[in-house]
Amino acid sequence: MPVEFGGLDSGSYKWIALSNTTLGVLLATLDASITLIAMPDIFRGIHLDPLVPANSFYLLWMILGYLVVSSVLIVSLGRLGDMYGRVRIYNLGFVIYTVASLLLTIDWMAGRAGATYLIVLRIVQGLGGACLLANAAAIITDAFPSNQRVMALGINNIVGVSGMFVGLVLGGILAPVNWRLVFLISVPVGLFGTVWAYLKLEERSTPRRASIDWWGNVTFALGLVLLMVSVTYGIRPAGGSSTGWTSPRVVALLAGAAVSFIVFAIAEQRVAEPMFRLPLFRIRAFTFGTLSTFLSAVARGGLMFMLIIWLQGIWLPEHGYSFERTPLWAGIYMLPLTLGMLVAGPASGYLSDRFGARPFATGGMLAAAASFGLLMLLPTDFRYPEFAAVLALIGIAMGMFASPNRAGVMNSLPAGDRGAGGGMNQTFQNSAQVLSIGIFFTLMILGLAATLPETLLGGLQAHGVPHATAERLAHLPPVSILFAAFLGYNPIQHLLGPGPLHALSAHDQAALTGPSFFPNLISGPFQDGLHAAFTFAIIACLVAAAASLMRGKPAYAETGAGLTVVPARRT
Repeated sequence: MPVEFGGLDSGSYKWIALSNTTLGVLLATLDASITLIAMPDIFRGIHLDPLVPANSFYLLWMILGYLVVSSVLIVSLGRLGDMYGRVRIYNLGFVIYTVASLLLTIDWMAGRAGATYLIVLRIVQGLGGACLLANAAAIITDAFPSNQRVMALGINNIVGVSGMFVGLVLGGILAPVNWRLVFLISVPVGLFGTVWAYLKLEERSTPRRASIDWWGNVTFALGLVLLMVSVTYGIRPAGGSSTGWTSPRVVALLAGAAVSFIVFAIAEQRVAEPMFRLPLFRIRAFTFGTLSTFLSAVARGGLMFMLIIWLQGIWLPEHGYSFERTPLWAGIYMLPLTLGMLVAGPASGYLSDRFGARPFATGGMLAAAASFGLLMLLPTDFRYPEFAAVLALIGIAMGMFASPNRAGVMNSLPAGDRGAGGGMNQTFQNSAQVLSIGIFFTLMILGLAATLPETLLGGLQAHGVPHATAERLAHLPPVSILFAAFLGYNPIQHLLGPGPLHALSAHDQAALTGPSFFPNLISGPFQDGLHAAFTFAIIACLVAAAASLMRGKPAYAETGAGLTVVPARRT
């Protein structure tokens, strides 16, 4: 007979919990990417050129601000869920997210003031998203019996991961109509989710009131913020170098982050109720599952940006698409990756409920490494069916990994620590995505810097551009070229400017700004950088597979105070 709880039997309630939290996670992850494709329309709407060097700060923080705040706060919000109620913090997240989405649509300012307004509200929106992400998995784990959790968490996690790619298409569709729709679309859905959550979700955990670990919260947040800010400055040029990783500013930021994390580690061992539950790392399945989460996100996080640049900067223009149309079509042509995830995620979740998480999670990472290898074999001007097949394989591999791994991590946790443990796992995932962007962009920039200046100089001079002008453009930071392609601008037209362009013959103007010049110019140097980035991704996937293979099934006893760990056994 089903167990009654708060007016709903467990059989009915678990599906309500899954559907509502999946909607919340979808919104939270979708908004992490929906602005990427919409960025040109957003900046045109507020009359700000994001490719002017002085404005690169606004461009980077429009991309990364949402991810940074969710990475910084998610552990604390998961811990608060354990202390004051997971459903309470989750519901609050829906409210914050919806209100911030509404306020984002009414930006009345232009220029840098308008961009600052959007960045601040995106950070607030990220706070709401972090409340949702920090507690969704714990709410599902509380609602489902252990023999169905892998399936339920798999559906939730795969829909969340897929939201990153769905956001690309949605942003590309809505932004050309009106850039405000990119934010407005979340308001009615968020309002529906908020009302539904407040009416139907039940608190099935047992909150344990405890003092707030202020030292831990502050030092951890400060360390993560400094680390994330160092990434945004590391991929920008500094002091004549194509990247800023060796600049005094970035070195100081990284040193400050290291000091903050050291103080955090010391503080967590001395407070009675630590925010970061370090004893959870004694659980083998949690430790290696979280390590696998981090490494898989490192491999996946930068992939989306590389594929966007590949499609928008090279392949789509070569196949007759104007640069202005490439953002939307880049999202559409990447859909096989999302479809692969949506197929493999629930299927692997169902099967791993019967056969265990380890073979699927490990196999998924091995398949992902092989998929990145196949991407490296493709020419820059690939045939789309082959490209789509590789993307689908990557999606299937990531889906095979994500569902069992997430469920394995959550099943390894004692009931009273699911909020904190789930938040810790999600923090590693979100932080890895930001770090991955920095790593992939850095490898790509270094690859371009080696050969692009000479290639660009020769190509411009061959079409009548004066040597001095061609020399200036050839020595622009490669990140400027990447951002131009990423945002769907015609790179040569935008970087050369109307004055020098109009001084050329009509034939040379048409050649330089046509769909073939820039793709042909950049394809060789781009492939060098792409191979370096994908080689790194392969290594990350293989190490993630090894970590997943080493997971063991923990044996623990729960006490009123929390966790008592005993030696783990292998499965």
